Amino acid sequence: MIKLLIVDDSALMRRQLNAIFQAEGDFEIRLARNGREAVEENADFEPDVITLDINMPEMDGLTALSLLMAERPVPVVMVSSLTEKGALATLEALNLGAVDYIPKPDGTISLTMVQIESEVIAKVRAAARARIRTARGLATRIRSDAPSRAARPQRPERDEKPIRRSGTRGDGLVLIGVSTGGPRTLEDILPRLAADFPWPVLVAQHMPTSFTRPFAERMDTLCRLSVSEVSRPTPLEPGNIYIGRGGADMLIARRGGRLTALIRPEDPSHLWHPSVELLGRSAIEHCDPANVIAVMLTGMGHDGAAAFTELKRLGARTIAESEETAVVFGMPAELIQRGGASLVMPAERIADQIQIWAER
Repeated sequence: MIKLLIVDDSALMRRQLNAIFQAEGDFEIRLARNGREAVEENADFEPDVITLDINMPEMDGLTALSLLMAERPVPVVMVSSLTEKGALATLEALNLGAVDYIPKPDGTISLTMVQIESEVIAKVRAAARARIRTARGLATRIRSDAPSRAARPQRPERDEKPIRRSGTRGDGLVLIGVSTGGPRTLEDILPRLAADFPWPVLVAQHMPTSFTRPFAERMDTLCRLSVSEVSRPTPLEPGNIYIGRGGADMLIARRGGRLTALIRPEDPSHLWHPSVELLGRSAIEHCDPANVIAVMLTGMGHDGAAAFTELKRLGARTIAESEETAVVFGMPAELIQRGGASLVMPAERIADQIQIWAER
């Protein structure tokens, strides 16, 4: 049995979520109405996973999350609205140690949670097995003693972003595929890239539409390289980081002889978006694989594993994040199992390896 604590100030939301997990048959469930009750139940019930609303009276979700991580760290899935304000609060929650989030389809009180029922179940099940990261950058796994993570990099000065130089080997580029646990993991990697990094970096992070622009803006404050959301055709410049817009797919094409990032509506034949698989396939079509570095980070499922394996077969260099640091060892494990990983390494070593390969 999975012990689940559902925390929401809305009786309707508590009832909807309770019904979803009761129907699964292998959840032992308790309910809480606010952050104060969540902290109390975390100590008394000792849940394996918590779903936590953000906006609640008496004690809000972010305050409660800080106390949960300080007193008894537990995998937490935030329940947030699909607004810019909700996105900012959710990103802060992920920074504090939340594993994942569930977007409410209809805002604060959702009448249509049934529309995303399978996603909710999958995320909570994955979170129950996930590695927890606290705000201090420590990593642990429930009922295990996992090695600690490196501290988060310090924010660079804004004047450290110089004019970019050309790549050392033609149209080189870095592809990164990532899902659950991605925002915090990307903060371990992208800020470590040097200010004169010679290639563009394209990131397919599974996120809703309203989340990717605030996420790109947050990363831009942390990185020496410029970070932006791709929301229209964008020529790729060396030393820039491009975050694919949520709710769409990001592809690579050539326009006027230049590599360009394009955005197109979600391809319904793929489950996750922005699709890592489609990004990788477009790189195979328009790039010399010998000039491609493909990195698979934490996340559920297998998105991108086939394309990245094919890239490696054609001469690309690939990295899979190792189990010791992956919040959810799904996407990297799939790449490894297919023989598509040139190297397997913890998150804190990946930036250095990318740097070495790009400068050779």
